[in-house]
Parts: sequence; C-alpha cells; structure tokens
Amino acid sequence: MAARVTTRSEHKAGGILLALPALLWLGLFFLLPLIIVLIISLMSRGSGGSAVLPFTFDQYTRVFDTFWIVLQRSILVALLTTAICLVAGYPLAYFITRRKTAFGRQFALFLVILPFWTNFLIRTYAWRVILGREGLVNNALLNAGLITEPLTLLNTEFAVVLGLVYGFLPFMVLPIYASLSRFDHRYIEAANDLGANDVTSFWRIMLPLTMPGVIAGCILVFIPAIGTFVTSDLLGGTRGLMIGNLIQNQYSGNGNMPLGAALSVVMMMVVVVALLFYARFGEEKK
Repeated sequence: MAARVTTRSEHKAGGILLALPALLWLGLFFLLPLIIVLIISLMSRGSGGSAVLPFTFDQYTRVFDTFWIVLQRSILVALLTTAICLVAGYPLAYFITRRKTAFGRQFALFLVILPFWTNFLIRTYAWRVILGREGLVNNALLNAGLITEPLTLLNTEFAVVLGLVYGFLPFMVLPIYASLSRFDHRYIEAANDLGANDVTSFWRIMLPLTMPGVIAGCILVFIPAIGTFVTSDLLGGTRGLMIGNLIQNQYSGNGNMPLGAALSVVMMMVVVVALLFYARFGEEKK
C-alpha cells in the first residue's frame, strides 16, 4: 500500500494545534491583563482608589500634565543606563571572546553572571552600604585625604544610574558576546591589509556585523530600566522618583488604580515605540 502524502493544509493545521497551548497561555496571561489594564485606565477613581464608572480620559490628562516630568526623567535615566552599559559591555564582551581557551571564556562568562546568584534586593541594599555617608566610598576618600566631609552619594540620580548599570550590565554583555563569538575576525585582518586602521575597521565592519547583539542588549537593558522601582526607591529616594515608583504607589494603600493603570499604559507605549525604533534600526543595518 502506498504511503499517504501529507498535504500542506494538514501541515498547517498540525502546526496550529502545536502552537495552540502557547497561544492560549499568551492570550490568558498577557493579552487579557493588558486589556484589563487599558479598561481600568479609562475609568474614574472611586472610594479607596478603586476603579468605577463612568469612563473618562482624566487620568491620561493627569499623566501628561502632572507627571510628565517624571516620565521624562525615567526615559532619560533608562537611556543613560543603556548607553553606559553599551560602552562598558561591548569591550567586556570583546575581551571575553578573545580568550584563547574555552576555559578562559567560560570562566569570564561565569564572572559576568555570578551576581545573578544573589538576590537583586540584597545587592541593591549592598549599594546603600557602599554609598552611604559612612560607607566604603566615603571612608576611603576621607582616609586618603581627598575630601574633608562625606559626599552625598546616596539618594541621588547618580546612585540610581549606578545601581541600574550594575544590575543590568550582564543583559548587555551576553547578547553582544553571542554576536562577537560568530564574528569572523579575518574581516578585520583583510581591512588592515587594505589600509584601514583599527578604528575604521571597528566602525565599518565589526560594529555593523554585530549590530543584532547590540540591539538585543539595548532592548534587554532599556525595558527593565525604564520600569524599575526597587533600585530607584532604595538608592534614589525622592530625588530618584521614576514612573515605576509612581505606578507602585498608585496600587498601594489609598492610591488611584485608574491613574496607575494609565501610567502603566503610557509606559508600555514608550517601550513599544523603543522596540519599533530599534527593530527598524536593526533592519537597516543588516
């Protein structure tokens, strides 16, 4: 008996059945919560901060009138964190890929991901100890005679950026390392033979060919950085207030649930715009 030939439509139906559990999971735990948040953002504030009818755009008006400066600060802090992680992470990833032995590369990667073995909250509290008025940095500077009184390092935007860079730097290093590990360094040798110096070879050859890793790293750093609230709360205080802190405050105590939902929707829109920009930028570089 001849074997039955599977048609294209049957292949397609089988693929849909295989993807159905994942689609149901995404719809139930991703799309449905987003729709609920969007609906709540269009409602009015009731007693105790709950969401009640009628529908209104007042919460979005408050977001862009009262809290616009906080949104701007959050975007700038996230962009600055991403830029610093890129500047520090690319050379580190390159250094790791140039190790001659597999053990050397694996050990360097182990050191990069080692902080993940400790709770993020504990690591953030450690920075409070380091940057405090009687912390390690101030004591070292005082003992060296470089300052006469402790510096105010804690509860500043500097402390927030430092904590974010420390926390998210591995998210930049790992994607860039993946791109650099596939990069053929003979291209650089060929460029040098044709008269290009190291700087020109990097900008014209290495960076464009490893741009997918750079884009992925920027996305992985920017998205959590703009929505952070633990680092900005513990290291920045009132001076490091970001949109994540505002959202968290609106959902606790007698806050304003519709306002918190509106802030969440606006933050998600910023993230979507960033993703579209980076995706377009990446396509042009391919």
